[in-house]
Amino acid sequence: MELNIEKLQTLLGIMINELGAAQNAALVIIGEELDLYRKMAGRGPVSSAELADATDTKERYVREWLSAQAASGFVDYEAATGKFRLSPEQAAVFAVDDSPVNMTGGFQALDAVYADRAKLTHAFRHGGGVSWTDRCSCMFCGTDRFFRPGYKANLVGNWLPSLDGIVEKLERGARAADVGCGFGSSTLMMATAFPKSQFTGIDFHAHSIEHASGHAGGMSNVRFETARAQDFEGAGFDLVTMFDALHDMGDPVGAVSHIAKALKPDGTLMLVEPMAGDSLADNLNPVGRIFYAASANTCVPASLGQEVGAALGAQAGQAKLTEVLKAGGFSKVRRATETPFNMVLEARL
Repeated sequence: MELNIEKLQTLLGIMINELGAAQNAALVIIGEELDLYRKMAGRGPVSSAELADATDTKERYVREWLSAQAASGFVDYEAATGKFRLSPEQAAVFAVDDSPVNMTGGFQALDAVYADRAKLTHAFRHGGGVSWTDRCSCMFCGTDRFFRPGYKANLVGNWLPSLDGIVEKLERGARAADVGCGFGSSTLMMATAFPKSQFTGIDFHAHSIEHASGHAGGMSNVRFETARAQDFEGAGFDLVTMFDALHDMGDPVGAVSHIAKALKPDGTLMLVEPMAGDSLADNLNPVGRIFYAASANTCVPASLGQEVGAALGAQAGQAKLTEVLKAGGFSKVRRATETPFNMVLEARL
């Protein structure tokens, strides 16, 4: 076999970056857990000894961690002083929890991917799936942390206003259900923004609902319940929302069909899904790369572990999602708005 040296060198360069990224992913998680990033944020340059003292950690470990972070471009290094600092941009990505570009949750979810690798390998070989109920608990925390900044930046200010007449209904007082709510971050954001409306967060994963309920803080206009998307109780909703959840479901048409019946005749389904084109060729880009990998590791196994096992995948695209929505009883579907990571579809009966 004759090798093209130029192509080989390009591929090897990619692989060097990949190995570096994989090694440093664990260090990002450690930095998050030990508050290393947060203690660097908003202050001047620090030495490894100063950061170790501030975080009650061991200097020799911190020194090597900082060196790896600097080599990755995650922190800045000052050769003249031998100190390290976190720029405002780096802090926005690693240290500021409410930042719309905070990415640490994505790394946190990777803990579960590697912890559950044997289950996934078994599913590759023998079929079946890996249900959300069988995942390492850090998957739930990481998923919530990854998506929450984007929801906080866009949900109330951009996504809901992009829907026809929904904000006005919510301001007057409406009934809304958040299906597949997970830890309830999206539900609580809406309930806080629209105190005259009543919100119900719904998820089939009991531990997630327990966690969401614990964060409700006694709010009178929100409640959480454990139920499936295909048969949750309640009807007469003005709005139903689904955030990055439909493609994980085993029976998405069944879920959409039940939602259609639960809505008022003039009700709205807001479907938030990962940004994707309608073909593989459309999605061969950095965002698609993340979502296809997450889909193979998490979304497709989750769907195949449920009834029907439709396995839409995280890169289903608008055409396929529209097909599902119309099969479930919706006649009008449009893309209301989008971000680099999400598309927002409005579906009406």
